[in-house]
Amino acid sequence: MASEDTRSPAREMFTSRFAFVAAAIGMAVGTGNIWRFPRDVHDWGGGAFLLAVVVANLVWAIPLLMAESYMGSKSRLGTVGAFRDVMGRRFTWMGGFMGFATIAIMFYYSVVCGWAIRYFVYGITGKFESGITVDETRTIWEGFVDSPAQTITFHAIAIVLVGLVVIRGLKGGLEAVLKIVVPALFVLLAILAVRAMMLSGSAEGLRYLFVPEWGQLRDAELWLQAFAQMAFSTGAGWGLYLTYCVYMRRREDFALNATTIVAGNHLASLLAGIAVICTVFALGGTALGEQATGAGNEGLTFVYLAALFGEMPGGTWVFAPLFFLVLALAGISSLIAMVELATRNVVDLGVRRRVAVPGIVVVTFLVGLPAALNLDYLSNQDNVWGIALLISGLFAAIAMMKYGLEQARRDMDVDSDFGVRAWWTVLIRLFPVMFAVLFGWFIYQSVDSPGKDWWNPLDTFSLATMVVQWAAVAAILLLLNNVLARRIRPGPMTTVATSDDPGPNGSAGS
Repeated sequence: MASEDTRSPAREMFTSRFAFVAAAIGMAVGTGNIWRFPRDVHDWGGGAFLLAVVVANLVWAIPLLMAESYMGSKSRLGTVGAFRDVMGRRFTWMGGFMGFATIAIMFYYSVVCGWAIRYFVYGITGKFESGITVDETRTIWEGFVDSPAQTITFHAIAIVLVGLVVIRGLKGGLEAVLKIVVPALFVLLAILAVRAMMLSGSAEGLRYLFVPEWGQLRDAELWLQAFAQMAFSTGAGWGLYLTYCVYMRRREDFALNATTIVAGNHLASLLAGIAVICTVFALGGTALGEQATGAGNEGLTFVYLAALFGEMPGGTWVFAPLFFLVLALAGISSLIAMVELATRNVVDLGVRRRVAVPGIVVVTFLVGLPAALNLDYLSNQDNVWGIALLISGLFAAIAMMKYGLEQARRDMDVDSDFGVRAWWTVLIRLFPVMFAVLFGWFIYQSVDSPGKDWWNPLDTFSLATMVVQWAAVAAILLLLNNVLARRIRPGPMTTVATSDDPGPNGSAGS
């Protein structure tokens, strides 16, 4: 792929369904599976929360991933070109918004991957020795994040490693690496989960995780949190799956692939949940569990779990390195997908991969520096662009509705053993309603929360800071809409040079 001709839609494709699914699961499984899911499942009802997440996966993630898959495989272009050709030239900016939201996440996500790599190094050097206390691991964490030399160095290591993979293209880079990394990730997660279940006292953690209290399912807040976790965890609405589907083979099962990816992502979350929650319950008890899950993603992972490994037989030299290796691999596999999304869009503009990837690596390093230096800035960007993914998902659903749901369903059904029936069209049509409920709840929570200045754009977690940043990006992309529509090379759907009716019988031209 390093030598692909940017003037032609022809390009490499995944060599097998296993390679494609492995890459897509690697895209979905990230640091959120390892640290956010266990915290959320602990805070929101254990088994009841799990059931709600399963429902959310069925009605949101699978239909949306199928929509992304159709757009990517049909257009053979990145997010910007896919929206142009599926929805029409006037809506090119929507593909730009989806792409930018994920690229904005990429800028700070590289920093987070650097944290995981640093802690893997701590693990293999025996930093979390037997008897280490929470105060000591907190001192280690604070010393690390307060050291610009360390955070910047490991941020650089993460993005350069990923750049070296992506620049090699599909077969020599992404496919070759992810076919090894993703299975290894699941093996390591399974080892950690089994070890956690063998700890004395872990049964209470398993009971909490898998035995639902049915009355909690009447709590609207639980359902909203489950949908939020699902949206952030599966990659639905990120444009990452759309990007990988550009390289999907001609005859693939749209429904089965999307279901397999969601199931694989959920399995990874469950294994991580077992490993983390059973360890916390077994070694720390309920009181420490409340402290750990209340300490946020970083506190749970780098402070409390790091201390608990020192209490676990074999934890210092075996299980601490394994856990942080899993965290690093999960982060890197997702970061690869983010860099590929950026690369695909730049290549579609006529830039060769060997030029595009180094440029993206340099830009990611430079734009990621504020996140490497300031945790509040990183938290702000995580909040702003994490929530923006819901908007991106809505855009994908609207694109499919404008294109023609029945036509898309029939096209997907041709190659799907798992039939694409009316359930898909119904669920896509329900997306605006689901979005309105989720987003309306978020706005209500933002405005109603006491002590928060929701109107202040300088506040890290305010509603105003999100709206201002979203509006600024949308305004710039709207101004650039026609430029992007012209510059993106023609794809197989681009049949009429001046048409703005994408429809199944002719796409918007470039």
